[in-house]
Amino acid sequence: MTEKETTDRMLMELIKEECSVDTSQTLDYPPTALSLGNKTIQTKAGEITFPIPIGTYGNFSFVQAPPKTKKTFFITLLASVYLSGGNNFGGKILGHRDGKCLMHFDTEQGHWHSQRVFKRVLDMANMKNPGCYQTYALRTINYKQRMEFIEFCLKENGDKNGVVVIDGIADLVSDVNNLEESNLCVQKIMEWSAKFNCHIITVIHSNYGSDKPTGHLGSFLEKKTESQIQLEANTVNKDWITVSCKRSRGYAFETFSFSINEYGLPFVVGEIYDPLEYYVPKKLDV
Repeated sequence: MTEKETTDRMLMELIKEECSVDTSQTLDYPPTALSLGNKTIQTKAGEITFPIPIGTYGNFSFVQAPPKTKKTFFITLLASVYLSGGNNFGGKILGHRDGKCLMHFDTEQGHWHSQRVFKRVLDMANMKNPGCYQTYALRTINYKQRMEFIEFCLKENGDKNGVVVIDGIADLVSDVNNLEESNLCVQKIMEWSAKFNCHIITVIHSNYGSDKPTGHLGSFLEKKTESQIQLEANTVNKDWITVSCKRSRGYAFETFSFSINEYGLPFVVGEIYDPLEYYVPKKLDV
C-alpha cells in the first residue's frame, strides 16, 4: 500500500468513526437553544412533554424576509431572550442558555450602528450581569476573512459556544448566485453548528416578489436548515411584522407577530406588555 493509500484509508477510518450511527443506542432529543410553546407526545416509555424548538444545539436556522421587515430587530429580540432566558419583550419565547456564550456578528453595519444593535439586546435582556455576550462588526473585512474570523472565535470559545448570530450570511460569499461558494458556505455553517455544538441563526433577504430566499445561497439554506423562519408585513396591522415557521425538521412553532415600541425596542404583540416596567431609557452617548 502506498503512502497516499495509507493516508486516505486513515482519513476514511476517522470519518467512519465520526459518522457511524449506532441504531441500538438510545439518543436524547437534541437540547433546545430557543423555544416557543410545548408539545406532548406518546412514546413507548409513556407521555413526554418537550419545548417546541425555534432552534436546537448542533443545528442552524435562518430568517428570511423582504427589505424593510425589521429582520435585525427580530434577531435582537431572539438574542435578548437567549441571554435572559425569557423577558417581557419576548412573550412566550424562552432561551435555554445554561451558562453558554452568545456570539453576535454584524456583517453589514459599521461600529456605531452595530453597537446600537448590540446595546438594544442588553437593554431588553435587563440583566445586571449578562455573562458571555461577544459582539463583532465585520464590515471592514472581506468575505473570506469573515469566514475565517468566525471560525477562529468558535474555536476560542470551545465548549462555551451557545447561540451564534450571523447577520447576514450573504456577506460570507462574493455572490449569492455563485454555486460553489454558496455550497461551501452552507457546509461551513453545518460543520460549525455540529462541531461546536452551538445553534447558528443567520439572516438572508427574500427574492423580490417571492417568498424564496435569495440566490443559490438561499436554496442551499432551505435544503439544510433545521428551521426556516419567515417575516412579512402584517396585512391587518401595518406596524406589525408576522413571524412564521415556513419549514422545520421537527414540530413548527406557532405564528406570532412583533412590533416596535416607543423606545425603538421590538416586542411580541398579544402579550401583557408594560415597557416602563422593564426599560428605563438611557441618555445616548454623543
